[in-house]
Amino acid sequence: MRRKINVQLVSISLIAIVATMLVMLFVFYDLFQTQVQDDLRANAIVLKNTGIFHSGNENALHMDYRKLRVTWISATGTVLYDNDADVGTMDNHMSRPEVKHAFKDGDGNAVRKSATMDTNTFYYAIKLNDGSILRVAREASNIWSVCGKILPIVAATILIMMILCIILAHIMTKNIIKPIEQMAVDLDDFSVIPAYKELEPFAATIRAQHTDILKSARMRQDFTANVSHELKTPLTAISGYAELMENGMVPSEEIGTFCQKIEKSARRLLSLINDIIRLSELDSANTQLIVEKFDLFEEAALCVENMQIYAEKNDVTITYEGGPQEITANREMINELINNLCANAIRYNKKNGTVKVRVDSEQGHSYLRVEDTGIGIPKEHQKRIFERFYRVDKSRSKQTGGTGLGLAIVKHIVALHDAKLDLQSEVGKGTTITVTF
Repeated sequence: MRRKINVQLVSISLIAIVATMLVMLFVFYDLFQTQVQDDLRANAIVLKNTGIFHSGNENALHMDYRKLRVTWISATGTVLYDNDADVGTMDNHMSRPEVKHAFKDGDGNAVRKSATMDTNTFYYAIKLNDGSILRVAREASNIWSVCGKILPIVAATILIMMILCIILAHIMTKNIIKPIEQMAVDLDDFSVIPAYKELEPFAATIRAQHTDILKSARMRQDFTANVSHELKTPLTAISGYAELMENGMVPSEEIGTFCQKIEKSARRLLSLINDIIRLSELDSANTQLIVEKFDLFEEAALCVENMQIYAEKNDVTITYEGGPQEITANREMINELINNLCANAIRYNKKNGTVKVRVDSEQGHSYLRVEDTGIGIPKEHQKRIFERFYRVDKSRSKQTGGTGLGLAIVKHIVALHDAKLDLQSEVGKGTTITVTF
């Protein structure tokens, strides 16, 4: 970036210098031409006022001017006198532009270029009182000749200015880049305001992304630690029970009980692994959301029917109500979402409690609501309840077979469908979770 800015500044400076030199050259040459014409006009007026140009005085004229050519032309275009050429060899000048203008308007001027001599000849003609024409002329360098003469000076000037521009560009680039580099150092310090106002949105975005990255890194670290801990518990139990049985330390009448405990730990381990894999799939950036139109009420009814046995086992009554609501979503994920919400509502319910699943619409949006009469969630825990492995009552969760990942999966599915998740809960009265599509 530093080198690119340097190159651009130097390039702009070079273009500006060359362009300025060219413009100044043309402007100065134009001023030079104007000055030459003004000088010729002044010379012509002075010569006219001398009164020496009158009929019969042709042979008496003698003007020895080194740089000024004087020509006296009759009213018919014949050259009467010229201080630089033999009038006998000169043709009629009536067709010359400056002479024609002088006859018509009283004066005229012209510039004729010499391709071989790299010079321009400037002419000025003025009409005398007797109708004849007095013309003065002088040679001057053309613009290309001027360029050739001043080229070494121009080249030296450009070189000096380029060296100065390179030095200044380096200093300016350093001053421009320094606040940006400092901003990178102060990325974690939100009190530091960027030196450039234009960088404030960029800095805010970068800082937000940096914060998200750090947060994600911490979440992954916590998740890894939690996974290790959660997997270790059932594995330790299985290993311990199996070792006792292997060493003959379990009475024959209790072997069945120990087998049941091993099976329970194995089921919990399997549930944990399945939920971890599912969360990893939902976290993946390559997750493809294949959607279709289906009836949300129909999926909810099917889920409730499948949950009846689990609910009866926990002394909970589960019902559904509402009506058909067509949504466009991933059917498998929505089915998983309903199952997780219903399983949680049953798991954390009271004996003889109820779970009510409702599908309806509000303000043009379909929603799924799962309401239970369970233990409820304290307010201080409600914001974290959808975090991975977060449990309000850890002992109850493990006793009932919860992995602590169900609501985290629900949150991911809701986010993937751009839906809205709402939690209402009161300790001892129950919890209501609403998903609005």
